[in-house]
Amino acid sequence: MELEEREFSAKALKDFDLIDKAKAGDQKAYADLMKRYKKSVYHTLLKMVRNVDDAEDLTIEAFAKAFRNLDKFDPKFTFSTWLFRVATNNCIDFIRRKKLETTSISSGYTDSSGSEIAMDLRDHNPNPQEDVIKGQRSQIVHHIVDKLPARYQTLVRMRYFSELSYEEIAKELNAPLGTVKAQLHRARELLYDLVKNNKDSI
Repeated sequence: MELEEREFSAKALKDFDLIDKAKAGDQKAYADLMKRYKKSVYHTLLKMVRNVDDAEDLTIEAFAKAFRNLDKFDPKFTFSTWLFRVATNNCIDFIRRKKLETTSISSGYTDSSGSEIAMDLRDHNPNPQEDVIKGQRSQIVHHIVDKLPARYQTLVRMRYFSELSYEEIAKELNAPLGTVKAQLHRARELLYDLVKNNKDSI
């Protein structure tokens, strides 16, 4: 990609190189991008939702959405700035749907390059686009969930498609809550692998 005359850090330049490789079909480049930012994205989202399971779910969604829209990335900005904006805006949609209370969404955040990013809160009036956004998010997961081992597919569908709580899933399956959480954690790990290794699936 052609870059304007601007000072970029070595890390940002490496990101640009990985993005070019990813667009050219290099699957390892997707994995490398995820490896570089998975932890920082997760911890940012955890501060917003204050729930480990939700933060892990939203991290999967953030990378799936970013990789799906990589052609829309504007190299005038760093990849980390763009990725964090995708992740936090997606998280804000989640917070609005769940009507969670949080003290962090009005204060903005600092991305991994040290840039201050203000989060763009939309008004709280009914928005007809919300159902569309929710549907798009569901479609992203639908595309990859069929590739999971059969034992994890039911759990993922109950959690993401039916939006059941962990307690409801445990009751429905007559399984210990700890087992349900452990298996969903493993399912998320497999989803990460599928997202980063299968561009066409997202």
